[in-house]
Amino acid sequence: MLSDVSGELVGAALSVKDAIGGPVSVAIVGRDAASFGARMNLPGVDSVVLAAAGDEHFDAATAEQALCSIIEAERPRLVLIGHSASGLGIAAGIAARLGSGFAADVFGIGLEEGRLRATRSGYAGKVNIELEFPGKPLVVMTVRGATFKAPSGEGAAAIREAEIDLAPVAGRRTRHLDFVEAPAAGVDIGKAEFILSVGRGVQDEKNIPRFQALAERLGATLGCSRPVADSGWLHKAHQVGLTGKVAASCKLYVALGISGAVQHLHGMKHVETIIAVNTDPNAPIFNFATYGAVMDVFDFADAMEKLS
Repeated sequence: MLSDVSGELVGAALSVKDAIGGPVSVAIVGRDAASFGARMNLPGVDSVVLAAAGDEHFDAATAEQALCSIIEAERPRLVLIGHSASGLGIAAGIAARLGSGFAADVFGIGLEEGRLRATRSGYAGKVNIELEFPGKPLVVMTVRGATFKAPSGEGAAAIREAEIDLAPVAGRRTRHLDFVEAPAAGVDIGKAEFILSVGRGVQDEKNIPRFQALAERLGATLGCSRPVADSGWLHKAHQVGLTGKVAASCKLYVALGISGAVQHLHGMKHVETIIAVNTDPNAPIFNFATYGAVMDVFDFADAMEKLS
């Protein structure tokens, strides 16, 4: 199955294609690579390179070796990989093997005086950092999802098979055994249209029932940030973010006491209407909020309980 970030990577490449020059190629690695070739034949793509390798489950060693073979043959200047669990499993290894520049969780790509530049967050999302890669003819970047727009329509790319050498990883592959489903929690963040989400600003586990009750009174689904889930205050199924769930169907997102780290933003920054409540006026969440209030979350809860 292709993830949304696959098309978004093409959008990211097209954003700098004219500045960098040269073709845009899409590499697809997997047992059924050929079945996805037509779907990645998007406007602006010059070639789709297929590498039939591995089995039905992702294997980092196989994917890394296959992509290194393709990169060495194609000799691109920029390699873009999705900033996902699988992407993170191979991107740094590819960069190290090829001696390239590397940047992770990139949300901006540019070229200045012939030098590639990547923009990413730092210090828990409080600042943006611009990176350059002097002396590196090749740069590998992992790109944050839901950042670049995927092109739509059908392209005219040449689709071909790649010659890859998997001998170096023969006998070193991991083997998939089974999936273990997480215990049911009675909540589906991905399908919720209205989410009231809590972060460290609620201060203590004993305060969670109050916000659970408030969410129910407002007709919302209770969500949370990673620290709340990691502390065991709420089930992992409530977590919104990169290592949690994406609020894919959400139309209204209320963030209470959430600073807005990039991992959390990954799951909700696309929502049309975001209301943020935080005592820190410099919290990164306010950069993405539609409406914001610098106030204590308990004062906010008092006011909402009176209204509802």
